[in-house]
Amino acid sequence: MQKVIELAVIPENIFDENHLIEQASKKLSVSIQRIKAVKVNKRSIDARGRKVVFRIQLIVYIDEELSAPVFGFNPENVSGARPVLIIGSGPAGLFAALQCIEEGLKPIIFERGKDVKNRRRDLAALNKMGIVNGESNYCFGEGGAGTYSDGKLYTRSNKRGDVQKVLELFVYHGASPDILIDARPHIGTNKLPHIIEDIRNTIISAGGEIHFEKKVVDIETQFGEVRGLKFESGETVLADSVIVATGHSARDIYELFYRKNWMLEAKPFALGVRIEHPQKLIDKVQYHCDVRGEYLPPAYYSLVEQIDERGVFSFCMCPGGVIAPCATSEGEIVVNGWSPSKRNNPFANSGTVVQVNLSDIANSMSNSLALLEFQQSIERKAFILGGGNQIAPAQRMIDFVEGKVSTNLPVNSYKPGTRSVDLNDVLPHFIGNSLKQALPRFGKKMKGYFTNEAILVGVESRTSSPIRIVRDSKSLQHPQVKGLYPCAEGAGYAGGIVSAAIDGINCAKAITKL
Repeated sequence: MQKVIELAVIPENIFDENHLIEQASKKLSVSIQRIKAVKVNKRSIDARGRKVVFRIQLIVYIDEELSAPVFGFNPENVSGARPVLIIGSGPAGLFAALQCIEEGLKPIIFERGKDVKNRRRDLAALNKMGIVNGESNYCFGEGGAGTYSDGKLYTRSNKRGDVQKVLELFVYHGASPDILIDARPHIGTNKLPHIIEDIRNTIISAGGEIHFEKKVVDIETQFGEVRGLKFESGETVLADSVIVATGHSARDIYELFYRKNWMLEAKPFALGVRIEHPQKLIDKVQYHCDVRGEYLPPAYYSLVEQIDERGVFSFCMCPGGVIAPCATSEGEIVVNGWSPSKRNNPFANSGTVVQVNLSDIANSMSNSLALLEFQQSIERKAFILGGGNQIAPAQRMIDFVEGKVSTNLPVNSYKPGTRSVDLNDVLPHFIGNSLKQALPRFGKKMKGYFTNEAILVGVESRTSSPIRIVRDSKSLQHPQVKGLYPCAEGAGYAGGIVSAAIDGINCAKAITKL
C-alpha cells in the first residue's frame, strides 16, 4: 500500500531517510516497522517565514517494497525509414529526433554549428578575446543555447505536452534524478555537454543522423510542398517533411521566410539588462541569515512589477552563476547567464527585462521584421558604447536610477570586461524609465536588493523571439507550405528547454498524422 503525504522538513534533515520515515509514521499513525521505504515525489524551498524549510510530497510504502524506476528508450532501428529533415540541434531538434525514432521515422539533423566538444574553443575565444564566431557560439552549436547556458528545466508548459517524459529522457541520458522532484529543476552547464553527447549517440545508434557545420541557406519547395534543403556548400538533400527548430537567434532563417513571402508576424518580447549581486547578499536576504547553511542551495528570487501597465520582471535567474557574452554576430552585445550544477560561483545574476509591445515600435503591425530590427539596433548601440571586443556597457544599480555614471564598477563575473556608461544612453526611454521605477520597488519587496553593490550589464535582449513563424494550430504546418513545421522558441511557440523539447515532440507526432 502507498500513501502520499505532505511534510515540512528543516534543511538539516532533508536527506535523512530515517527522519522522513519517523515523520511519516507519526503523520499516518503507522508503525515504523510497516514502512518499508519512502520516496520524495516533489521538493521545494519555503523561505517565506523566519525559518526556512523544505516542503516535500512524500510517497510512503507501507508493507510494500520500493521498486527502482526504469527509464528506457529502445525503439526499432529507423535507418531505412522515411526521412524527416530537422534544422537545428537544440532541445527542440533533439527531442523531435527522439520522437521521430519512436514514430518509426528517420531523423536527419543539420546543425550550422559545431559539436559540443569543439564548440568549447569558440566559447573560450569569445570570453577571453571577444572574438565572435557567427556559426559557433553560446546560441549556435550542438545542444543549442541551453547547453552552455545553464540547463534550467522549470516550465509552466504542462498543458502543451508530457513534461515528465522530457525530464525522464534527460535522466535516461545522464541527468540527476533530482530533476524529477525539484520545483525548479536544473542540470548545470558543466554536466549538460555530456548529456547532449549521449542523446546524439542514442539518435545515431537508432539509425538517425546528425551533421554538423551544415548551414541551411534555402528550403526548397514545389507546388506548395516541401521538397528539401539546400546548404551553403551547394548540396541539396530531399525529403517531404522539414522541422525548423533553429532557435530565436537564427535571423537568417527569418530573412529567408521574409524573402519568400512566407507568413511571419512581429511578436512582443522583452528587453533590458542582466543584474548581478553578490550571492551572499541574496542568501542573506532570502534566507534571513548571515551565513547560508550547508543544506540550503544558493538562494533564488523572482520579481515582477507593473509600471504604467507594462510588465517588468526578472528572468532566467542564475544563483551562483556567471554572466556570459551571447552575441551571434560581430558588432553587437548580448548578455545571458548560466550556472554550474553546484551553483558555487560567488555571484547571482538575473535578466531584468521590460515588456516590448507591438505598439512601441513604428510599423510593427505591417512589417514582420520591425521588432527584430529594433532588437538589433539596441544590441549594436550597446557594442558601440561598450567600446568593442565584447566589452559590455554597465552601471551600478542606484547610479542607474539616479542617472549617474558610476565612478567605478564592482568586481563581476562577465569575463570580456565591463565599461562604465549611463545605460540610459543604451536603452530606449520607455525601457530605461520602466526599469528606473521598478528597481526601487523590487528593493521594497526584497530588502537589500536595491543597492549599489549590484551591477547592471547591457543588454539582455534574446529573452524570446521577436518574430512568430505562422503555423496551423492543428497540423502544426506552415499554412503556405505543406510539410514545413515551424517549431519551438525560434518560431515563437516555446520559451525554454522543456517547452522547446515538448514542441519538438509535438511536431514529430504531427508528421505521422498526415
